[in-house]
Amino acid sequence: MSKNQIFGLERNVFFTGLTSFFTDTSIKLIYSVMPLFLLSIGASKTAISLIEGIAESTASLLKAFSGYWSDKIGKNKPFMLIGYGITALVTPLYSLAGKPVQVLFIRFAERIGKGIRTAPRDSLISGSVQNNEAGKNFGFHKAMDNSGAIIGPLTAFLLLTLFPLSYKHIFLIATIPALLGVLTITLFIKEAKARKSENQQTFRFKQLPRKFYYFLVIIFVFTLGNSADALLLVKTAETGIDKSYVPFVYMIFNTVSVFFAIPAGKLSDRIGREKLIMVGFLVYAVVYYLFGRFNHIGIFMLLFVMYGFYSALTDGTQKALVSDLVSKELKGTSFGLYHAILGVTLLPASLIAGTLYDKVNANAPFYFGSAMAFAACLLMVVFVIYNRKSKLIRDH
Repeated sequence: MSKNQIFGLERNVFFTGLTSFFTDTSIKLIYSVMPLFLLSIGASKTAISLIEGIAESTASLLKAFSGYWSDKIGKNKPFMLIGYGITALVTPLYSLAGKPVQVLFIRFAERIGKGIRTAPRDSLISGSVQNNEAGKNFGFHKAMDNSGAIIGPLTAFLLLTLFPLSYKHIFLIATIPALLGVLTITLFIKEAKARKSENQQTFRFKQLPRKFYYFLVIIFVFTLGNSADALLLVKTAETGIDKSYVPFVYMIFNTVSVFFAIPAGKLSDRIGREKLIMVGFLVYAVVYYLFGRFNHIGIFMLLFVMYGFYSALTDGTQKALVSDLVSKELKGTSFGLYHAILGVTLLPASLIAGTLYDKVNANAPFYFGSAMAFAACLLMVVFVIYNRKSKLIRDH
């Protein structure tokens, strides 16, 4: 094993994963109780969806900009420091919020941090990968990310049941791992970018391949039905279980995702990304249909297991596919566009889901999400057929 590797992974990949572990512990510690906190201060289901949608969508525009700019100047680490630093600074402000609109402003500021850091972070991982192992490395990062998403809800569950602490105390405790994430970047992560002189050409959209844009269309269709997980937690709470157990149920999803993320990434390196993404979309369609069909905590716990399996199959694999589709000098830009599509689409997705929940019934947003996932799966089939035909034409 190379001295530049830790557990068979490049040092940058390992420590970027550790950074995401700390930060996601903080974020999911907050996120697992946020829907209940918002309901306690008078927010409707539509308001809960819109807070998430507005924060994600508006800040997501920064993802495209930060990705392009990191390519332009040949640096990733400064964007990561600023982005993770903003999250650490605004996290304790949740403890001061008393109205839904105040949560919106804080959430918006925190998502600005994510908008700045996400594309350069994925570009750094891609630039650090050796030997065509993008699937394994993005799978590791997803596993670390979701490991934090296990510890966060588990900590929230323990703080609510054993002590019990208020939501505002939980928000203050969440600041600690966020600060550890910033410290990890500062001490251990090094640049993995091309030199600035190699990135001076003005970017034009035609520089990216057509199949990359077609993949973005598929992501748009899927995300339109992929409303915030907050509604899953709200519907789980409405089964009548003790509210303190909601973070524990959410932890099931993240635990399964961690368990399968690295094997799924390695499998995508061997058999192709597209197959795993199609299966993931189908699993999602089934899970959301059953969330709409039933209202029983036992069934929901099983569905959260399946939901974690979907996450393991798709999240890291989609990023690995983006890495495969574009050239090295445009990876930051392409990841920026990818994350921007994800974020921008969350606003209409959240508005649709929240309106369906409040105005139609509690099942409607899940049926809609199921239909969109199935449509995205069909589009992935067309994507695979198109790529095979293009390859045959080139070979002849």
